[in-house]
Amino acid sequence: MSTRMKISTLRPEFVVSVPEQLIDGVLYISERYRICSHKCCCGCGEEVITPLSPAEWKLTREGDLVSLWPSIGNWDYACQSHYIIRRNEVIRSFPMTSHQINRVRQRDAADLARMVAVRNHNKAPALGADEPLPDPGRSPSQQPDAKPTLPREGLLDAIWRALFGG
Repeated sequence: MSTRMKISTLRPEFVVSVPEQLIDGVLYISERYRICSHKCCCGCGEEVITPLSPAEWKLTREGDLVSLWPSIGNWDYACQSHYIIRRNEVIRSFPMTSHQINRVRQRDAADLARMVAVRNHNKAPALGADEPLPDPGRSPSQQPDAKPTLPREGLLDAIWRALFGG
């Protein structure tokens, strides 16, 4: 990787959805879909997508200036560029070893799982003291005051719902 980023600043553009063709030097921000996207600032042309959530990236605004935190680590790309976007400026960050990258990925996965678990816990209805306990000898439809049961959502559905609502 070169010592400088090819793109030194990003111009924020607020959109409903990210366009199919991205322009160098533009950070597309969809508040509706809680996502940002831009072409990699090293100049390799790869598309970088940053989901906005407490466990992933946070976008801050200061007038016309935007910052994304934490850093952008493009470790799955050939360039393996690593940079920070602060107040529209692209700041090259230190390269990371494979061991450091794996630790970051593990921490990110744990943060996301923790966020999903907390959101699911907060959305789950509590069993009230006045509700009858289920009878293990009866099927769900035979339970007293049985409520219809919904199919359990898969892990990806839970993550999607936690990140993007719905």
